[in-house]
Amino acid sequence: MFKAPRGTSDILPQEKAYWRYIEGKAVYLCQLYGYQPLNTPVFEDYQLFAHTAPDGADIIKEMYVFEDKSGQKLALTAEGTAPICRAYLEHGLFNLPQPVKLYYIIPAFRYERPQAGRYRQHHQFGVEAIGDADPALDAEVIELMYRFLSSLGLSGLFIEINSIGCRKCQPDYVEALKKYYSPFWDRLCPDCKVRLARNPLRLLDCKEVSCQEIITGAPKITDYLCSECQIHFQSVQKYLTALGITYQLNHRIVRGLDYYTRTVFEVKPEGKGVQIALGGGGRYDNLIEELGGKPTPAVGFAAGIERIIIALKNQNVIVPALPKPVAYVAYLGTQAKLEATKLVSRLRHQGIAAIQATGDKSLKSQLRQANSLDVKYTIIIGEKEVANETAVLRDMSSGEQETVPLSEVASLLEKR
Repeated sequence: MFKAPRGTSDILPQEKAYWRYIEGKAVYLCQLYGYQPLNTPVFEDYQLFAHTAPDGADIIKEMYVFEDKSGQKLALTAEGTAPICRAYLEHGLFNLPQPVKLYYIIPAFRYERPQAGRYRQHHQFGVEAIGDADPALDAEVIELMYRFLSSLGLSGLFIEINSIGCRKCQPDYVEALKKYYSPFWDRLCPDCKVRLARNPLRLLDCKEVSCQEIITGAPKITDYLCSECQIHFQSVQKYLTALGITYQLNHRIVRGLDYYTRTVFEVKPEGKGVQIALGGGGRYDNLIEELGGKPTPAVGFAAGIERIIIALKNQNVIVPALPKPVAYVAYLGTQAKLEATKLVSRLRHQGIAAIQATGDKSLKSQLRQANSLDVKYTIIIGEKEVANETAVLRDMSSGEQETVPLSEVASLLEKR
């Protein structure tokens, strides 16, 4: 028997209520904030992602990479920001009034060890605001993310923010970090030994127990910020306070991707155990330039939909059920089945969700099925009803039923 590949899952009908609920909130808030949808392909040129991360970076090691029949090296989309930036450049969106505000809901693919909240195919909702360096835009993006998660009914959320500086001030901090970590070489996990050489900022993001005590004493990047980055970070905090957004400073936040500059942030739920961020993001003022464009500031976030669903279930948040059929049409006899088929079609054309019985089930079996589908009304057509051009309309909650003209069933249900 075939099964879904490890690290993936089927989204069954009973789970789709969560997805529709989350996506509906996301789209509604994006409209309020002026963000427009943009869809990118499920695979991209491998070099698009290679440009955004150094060799040895986690995202490079985790990508699904393949060659097509022409020999072009491609990769399944591993995250949403780089493809959005590629589309921004390819389609000349830099000619529009800036910032250009975009959002996406996409599947993303990473080959990592499956666990709760981490899947090899997962889904992201994200926004990007491209073309403006204003710290007020950072605050807007953080507010949008927090408001999105809060609107779902999640409680106990807290925001952590940090600044990781820019090209001007990061090098001094990186050197200080290397100097601090060098004496601890023998105690570092294998991944951190690689990070120390290739991407020291990621040392602060390590979740291994052996590295946690070392991280505690590490120098803080906020002590190394240049004056411009200090002013920017202070302004972000000022705007968040003005918006009534409560936040915590966490000098260990660097985010998992390497293109971030200045503001970075995460939103987590309160609870016991390791805190897995429901989403996060930050500013990436150099990425557009690295992809071949002019220097273009930008800021955004991404949230993991599967992680959000886990949080909703953990907090026992009740989400609206998917719409159910209104009517079930049962029949007895060949001619009655023909009339039932015609009636179901009329109901659907008038926007009334209806299900028709199929096969040669007894009326008792048909009514049992109607009850299991939780419909409001069952319409019964037999030989007598065919002859009289009528139908029996049964209210499934009260059990009351009445005989009505067949031609009036649709309009009667519409009124009710």
